[in-house]
Parts: sequence; C-alpha cells; structure tokens
Amino acid sequence: MSLVGKKAPLINAPAVINGEEIVENFSLDQYLGNKDVILFFYPKDFTFVCPTEIHAFQEKLAEFEKRGVAVVGCSCDTEESHLAWLNVPKDKGGIEGVTYPIIADSAKTVAHNFGVLAGDWNYDEDGSLIFEGAPVAYRGTFLIDKEGVVRQETVNDLPLGRSVSETLRLVDALRHVEKFGEVCPANWEEGKEAMQATRDGVADYLSKH
Repeated sequence: MSLVGKKAPLINAPAVINGEEIVENFSLDQYLGNKDVILFFYPKDFTFVCPTEIHAFQEKLAEFEKRGVAVVGCSCDTEESHLAWLNVPKDKGGIEGVTYPIIADSAKTVAHNFGVLAGDWNYDEDGSLIFEGAPVAYRGTFLIDKEGVVRQETVNDLPLGRSVSETLRLVDALRHVEKFGEVCPANWEEGKEAMQATRDGVADYLSKH
C-alpha cells in the first residue's frame, strides 16, 4: 500500500551521523517544519550496488541542502556495521566520506513500516517462526515534506540501482508546485514551463508542445 499523501511512519532507531558518531534515538521529527527529507533504503552494507548509490547521494548532498532537503539513508544492518563500513576507503569498496545520517534498522521495523522489507515473518507447519524472503530492504526512496507527509515514493527491486538525479528533479518539482501552484508535466525540469491544473491550462500547454 502506498504511503503517498500520508504521514510518514515514525522512526526511533540508532543511526550513524557525520560519518563517525552513533546516536541511539534518531528520528525524522527533528526536520518537521524546517526541512523536507529524502529517506532512502538500501539492501545491505558491504555490498556492490549499494555504495554506488550511497556515494551518489553524497556527491549531490550540497544540491539537496541548497534546496533545504535533508538526506537520510537506512538499511537493516547494525549501527556498528554502518560505522565499520564508513571507515573503509571508497577505493576499497567502502563509504568513507559520507556525512549524512544512516539509520540502523536491525529490528527491521522501519523497513517494514515503510513497506520496503523484502520478506516477512511467518510460521512453518510446526508452528515455528520463520522469515520468508530476503531480510533486507528494497531500494525504496521517499520524499517527505516539512509537514511529515510522503509526497513521492519509488521502490526498486534489489538489483536495480536508482537515479539520484531523478530524485533531485522530483524535489525541484515539489518546490515549483509549492511556490507557483502549477503542476509539472512529463519530463519537467527546473526552468521548463509548467502548467495550470485546469482544462484551459492543459490545452494551452499542449498547444505549445
């Protein structure tokens, strides 16, 4: 079930911040009324596609911050695993140099609440508790506004890396909607013409394109 248009689930979990400090009770509430948030989930530390995405967000971090957006990562690993990976150089497959918060969801509750856990608990024929599927997060990306409402979400299967540039484009689209009250058509980018959400507005836009 999509979370778009709904309040983002509450988060209270350990995280590593500034690439070096573990905090026990990290929450997105600190951004309410102040910043939008890009919350992205990745499957697992010390893997192959994940560091490319994590570094890609870091490379665009200044662009997100310039737009008043906080970037937060999350996986089902422990905070100790995050910290260890953050101490591995980039040229050796690590994520050293990443400064935005990375949530440790070892209980898998955050991924479950956001609907991106790639499996779930169940019972076998003997009544024993088992986990079916992969005990990791899909590559979910959530754009959460200053009121704590999810405005956009995408979920990729495990082998499919996401586009950080597309995530930034969606932030720009949200900003444009909030500022001008216009809607953004297909392939809209910052600086391009948007349109009014009326029959005449749509007709006028289409007549020009």
